[in-house]
Amino acid sequence: MTARSLLSLIFFNFSLIFFLRSTYVSAQNPVFACDVDSNKAVATLGFCNTTLSFAERAADLVKRLTLQEKITHIIDQTPALPRLGIPSYNWWSEALHGVSDVGHGTRFSSLVPTATSFPLPILTAASFNTSLFESIGQAMSTEARAMYNVGKAGLTFWSPTMNLLRDPRWGRTLETPGEDPYHIGKYASSYVSGLQQQDDEDRLKVAACCKHYTAYDVDNWKGVERLKFNAIVTKQDMEDTFQPAFKSCVTEGNVASVMCSYNQVNGTPTCADKDLLSGVIRDQWKLNGYIVSDCDSVDVLFTDQHYTKSPEEAAAVTINAGLDLDCGIFFANHTFNAIQTGLVKEAEIDRAVTQNFIVLMRLGFFDGNPRKQKYGSLGPKDVCAPAHQELAREAARQGIVLLKNDEKLLPLSAKSIKSVAVMGPQANVTHDMIGNYEGIPCSYITPLQGISEHVDTIYAKGCNHVLCAPENLQLDDAKKAAAQADITILIVGANRSVEEESRDRVSLLLPGQQSTLISEVANASKGPVILVIMSAGGFDISFAKSNDKISSILWIGYPGQHGGAALADVIFGSYNPSGRLPITWYPESFSEHISMTDMRMRPDPSTNYPGRTYRFYTGTPIYPFGYGLSYTTFKYRIVKSPRRISIPLKDGNQCRSKHCRSIGAAASYCNNLSFDVQIRVKNTGTRSGAESVLLYFTPPHVHNAPRKQLIGFEKIYLEPYEAKNVVFKVDVCKDLSIADEEGDRKLAFGKHVFQIGNLRKYVVLRPSIERKVSTDRKPVNY
Repeated sequence: MTARSLLSLIFFNFSLIFFLRSTYVSAQNPVFACDVDSNKAVATLGFCNTTLSFAERAADLVKRLTLQEKITHIIDQTPALPRLGIPSYNWWSEALHGVSDVGHGTRFSSLVPTATSFPLPILTAASFNTSLFESIGQAMSTEARAMYNVGKAGLTFWSPTMNLLRDPRWGRTLETPGEDPYHIGKYASSYVSGLQQQDDEDRLKVAACCKHYTAYDVDNWKGVERLKFNAIVTKQDMEDTFQPAFKSCVTEGNVASVMCSYNQVNGTPTCADKDLLSGVIRDQWKLNGYIVSDCDSVDVLFTDQHYTKSPEEAAAVTINAGLDLDCGIFFANHTFNAIQTGLVKEAEIDRAVTQNFIVLMRLGFFDGNPRKQKYGSLGPKDVCAPAHQELAREAARQGIVLLKNDEKLLPLSAKSIKSVAVMGPQANVTHDMIGNYEGIPCSYITPLQGISEHVDTIYAKGCNHVLCAPENLQLDDAKKAAAQADITILIVGANRSVEEESRDRVSLLLPGQQSTLISEVANASKGPVILVIMSAGGFDISFAKSNDKISSILWIGYPGQHGGAALADVIFGSYNPSGRLPITWYPESFSEHISMTDMRMRPDPSTNYPGRTYRFYTGTPIYPFGYGLSYTTFKYRIVKSPRRISIPLKDGNQCRSKHCRSIGAAASYCNNLSFDVQIRVKNTGTRSGAESVLLYFTPPHVHNAPRKQLIGFEKIYLEPYEAKNVVFKVDVCKDLSIADEEGDRKLAFGKHVFQIGNLRKYVVLRPSIERKVSTDRKPVNY
């Protein structure tokens, strides 16, 4: 969202009011579209006939509109059409981690004053639990529908944020699911499935939106800001890093919308790139829905990026590229003139507005009173329901990551501890726990409150704020409290003054004097110290990792409304931690030597460029992606996996010699080419717990392939000494393919190494020439 939105909106509203008054002076705004109870005449309108298909209904509606009316329905704040019984609609609602009043579509009031605030996605994603992702989506869609039924929310939610976290300094780290494309794709598709709850008739509970497409992860870093940033991305990085998760969101999650981003990619604004929008999203991935701009993106590409010479050209180039909806009013101001001057055809407007109307029809917007529809029984009683609030607490518990636990200090026994010193700038925060794109939470439980429920506490803030300026450091009180308590719990980290939209970090060190606070308190403490990090991006905390007085370290992300209770559940052992880091924690040298604007993923030894994310980084991390400890231990055994896979090639195929390095991964031989990897997981400890089983593979060293790549994960729960089997079905051409230098998917011949925990097993892919094609021949031989 840009600052010019408000001024533009005021200008547009004056012109729109004049237009509407001149056209509908005597009309009265309807409450619901196609509401036959209040207006019998609408029953004769084709677009209100629910026996017709959505496409037929949308076509009927579009035929009834004037050009001006069509244009007003390709912007996010659409006016009412009283003559057709259609109310106004605000497309922009948010549900990043709970129903939010950011955007025009949703508002809290005395009728619905709050909504459940779940953890930020970076922590939820750390659970590596797809069923949890979906359950959170379902809970939020219930609250969203409940608010819509009483006129307090829209039906189109521009969530989730699912950009791959290429650099932990990005301010929007808290909004993302992490750095791995496969993991992000599973998060997005599961979350979207929960939000939309699409039925067999293609109807939606609410409509989700995967954003921000694509290669978008610089907001404001050392003077480089997102509105003008041109991301230079190789075809290879685009194919295997930036695009896969968006593809999963569309093809597996069946998302109803994709949002294009502010930035340019290789010189073209994403919202004006026909190849990216019409070519990839619409034609290749078959999006069943609409494409929307990030707010004021069309204005930005004209005003800030100077991509076109006139505003009419900006409107035309984005509409022609496949954009259906403008978050803003740029289309309203300039599309008519663009049509009049021949820059865009009215048929393109028809295409865009049709996509928008079909989504609203799938949502039931054109089916009359929502209280008489499928979800009509939902209302204020269903918002902040006890089950949703417990789910928020459970999500925080599942995401919390145990990074260090010397001498098995944790979990603590409340009965054997007389007092605990709780301190740090994040020890008693409320709003900081719910991050950005937030709503108004049902209630708060701070870390101090959660811990105080179990033991007597001594509270000393230590520092007033995470920025922790030297003059705000309160060392004497903190050290005094630590010297008299049995255990000291230090809660530090970041908040939105350090990392958020439009604010990137420049350092990976803890802000201000927090490192001094930690070290001084640890030295003064009578007993062991537990360090808790509340943040999205990781920090270089090597000093704490190596400090013997700091026995345990926990990362809790931004844990949502009941984050303090979830933290206490983990510390005192009513919950065994099972979270895994969804991002790499780098040393400070990474930020000192690597520019955020360098989009390359792969390392370059000639310039000492180390690469990015666990897939390519050649340096030594503070903590690696996927790292996380438990209060119990697990043992893995590979029960089943093939040793060799024969790729059935027809006689005459050019890639039939042993010297062939790779072959295209989009041919007929890929059909049904799959195998199972079966893992036996046993809890070898005396405490029950959950384990996130992560399956990686390392391909042969061709095409500058990733060092390691996640291709499967599953979370299982095991009682003490219990064992279960986990089966991963591996699609050879989908899961084991890599992108070559031209961005084409290839299967590499040779040894592919699988990694599960500390175990490694390899499978060899080799060509096999089929001289005769038999219909009953199995393509996989091992």
